[in-house]
Amino acid sequence: MEVLKIKKVQENAVIPKRATEGSAGLDLCACIDAPLTLNSGDTALIPTGLAIELPSSQYGAFVFARSGLSIKHGIGLLNAVGVIDSDYRGEIKVGVINQIKEPYTIEPGERIAQLVIMPVATLPVEEAQTLGESERGAGGFGSTGTK
Repeated sequence: MEVLKIKKVQENAVIPKRATEGSAGLDLCACIDAPLTLNSGDTALIPTGLAIELPSSQYGAFVFARSGLSIKHGIGLLNAVGVIDSDYRGEIKVGVINQIKEPYTIEPGERIAQLVIMPVATLPVEEAQTLGESERGAGGFGSTGTK
């Protein structure tokens, strides 16, 4: 059986868990000693106090925003989705930004993001002089219609 190994790298870290049995993500908590207030436009790199070991290179770990924190308080991720490679063993840290006008205070132990483990295709790369035709072709943003 494949397993996700999680190691505390800070004593006060919270081992993540799923909020419900059907949750795709594991809640990541802020491993900070004191509350941290983010004013409008402020950014911060929040430690989780955790490191992980994925079972193989066929998996990646992805850090997503928590929808409630984003929608209710405007706290999003700086890089939209964080990617954790299978061979990374350092502490997971979450880059956040306050996207609204009101300040928001992150409390120690607060759930700040979610970690989702997904399979990844590690395909060989080959340079090509031509690419196969498709219905869309090279059409970019809005090329399939807008509404």
